[in-house]
Amino acid sequence: MSILEIILLGAALAMDAVAVGMTNGMTEPKMRLSKAAETAGAFGLFQFFMPLVGYALGTAFTGFIVTIAPVLSFVILAVLGGKMIYECVKELAQKGSPSFKKKEKRSGALKLFIQALATSIDALAVGVTLLALEASGTLALPTLFASLVIGAVTFVLSFIAVLVGKRAGALLADKAEILGGVVLVFIGLKILLESV
Repeated sequence: MSILEIILLGAALAMDAVAVGMTNGMTEPKMRLSKAAETAGAFGLFQFFMPLVGYALGTAFTGFIVTIAPVLSFVILAVLGGKMIYECVKELAQKGSPSFKKKEKRSGALKLFIQALATSIDALAVGVTLLALEASGTLALPTLFASLVIGAVTFVLSFIAVLVGKRAGALLADKAEILGGVVLVFIGLKILLESV
């Protein structure tokens, strides 16, 4: 596997993180640049770390990883997305109330951790693939550097996605969180269906 192929693999693995990063930007249009970098950094770090975990686990758990990863990703993203939709609908319903006061949406560290974990679970299986390629001598870089490239590509693409999401969120106003929740549920569903 060449360096270019590793970069393309990183871009492919990053797509779920990119979509979730864009959703985060949409639901928090006043997000600071440092928070956008933090969000992208979390996704990049997990995409770097998970192939190493998969590599370490080796072939002993390959079947389990490939089987459970899509289901776990779907459940996590569907719960997060459903919660976002529920909270937005609840807020929209309360808007007419005289005591209603709009709260600034901010994603917390735990939510970001869960999102980064859910979007990087498929990279566990990639770690097993990197192990096999390294053993056969067809991996251009050592696994550590290949994982670093995957993480860096994810960081760059996710950072851009958060910034694009912020612009879209400013245009969508109150409905951005509903759209973001729907996107998370669909990403989870896509991951699940691709595994079938």
